[in-house]
Amino acid sequence: MSKKTLIVVGNGMVGHHFLEQLVASPAAADYDILVFGEEKQLAYDRVHLSEYFAGSTHADLAMGTADWYTDQGIQLLLNEPVTGLDRDQRTVTTPKGDYNYDELVLATGSYPFVPPIEGKEHPHCFVYRTLEDLDAIRASAQAGKSGVVVGGGLLGLEAANALKSLGLQAHVVEFAPRLMPVQLDIDGGALLRHKIEELGVQVHTEKATTAIVAGEEARLRMNFSDDSHLETDLIVFSAGIRPQDALARSSGLEVGERGGIVVNDQCTTSDPHIHAIGECALWDQRIFGLVAPGYTMARTLRRCSTAIRRPRSPVLT
Repeated sequence: MSKKTLIVVGNGMVGHHFLEQLVASPAAADYDILVFGEEKQLAYDRVHLSEYFAGSTHADLAMGTADWYTDQGIQLLLNEPVTGLDRDQRTVTTPKGDYNYDELVLATGSYPFVPPIEGKEHPHCFVYRTLEDLDAIRASAQAGKSGVVVGGGLLGLEAANALKSLGLQAHVVEFAPRLMPVQLDIDGGALLRHKIEELGVQVHTEKATTAIVAGEEARLRMNFSDDSHLETDLIVFSAGIRPQDALARSSGLEVGERGGIVVNDQCTTSDPHIHAIGECALWDQRIFGLVAPGYTMARTLRRCSTAIRRPRSPVLT
């Protein structure tokens, strides 16, 4: 019997973990597997992204190797983003052509949210998401003295520490009255602020940025709604994430009111031949911006989906 084609869109941590689970099972023998990655590099550990500034390389952070994919019989297509999805024809489209699938897994992750601030497109404004982002930040920092992170969550604090490691005077600007406002109460936020400032990072809370303009003593000036301002040489936005669900929307898959590809308990979308895992998936009205729930989704899809495992015995194991 000829093999079916399984396409995985996204070569991040969750997509790679799904592949590890799949190839360790007998089900892998039933499929020709194609994986599309938007980035030039194969999957790497974003949780430890800040270590890149401390000297780690892509090889240090990589989840696997190109040889691993070859050995598993997986066709890895990097730097080839999927731009279209035709559910009727069961094809995905990239700049290089169309590819047919029998089953499709969307592991497209998320993208950084950048607040709609005038001037956010300035060349020295960045997000903190990929190795290419970090390369751009490092290049900007070489001729700068100060840097600001917009967003006082966990990733924002990591980014601020990274700026400090690059030799910049680091600042954190947070709209809420305290750092990590979702996770911490007033006392916890005050303690965290004290610890962060002890590290040499200046914290500015209750600041709403209204515009980013040219600075007088630095490259940029951030104007705040309270008529104060802060000058800096570069800005890193770390103000949250949004699910990368553009393919789902364009193809008519069900998405949540605030984004995210709706999936059931088996990580299957409104199309029985399409599945979603990780930060792009909306399960029980929730998006999970952490890798551990994404790994659980990957294992769930591997165990439970009739699309990924088609045994003669009952599906749920």
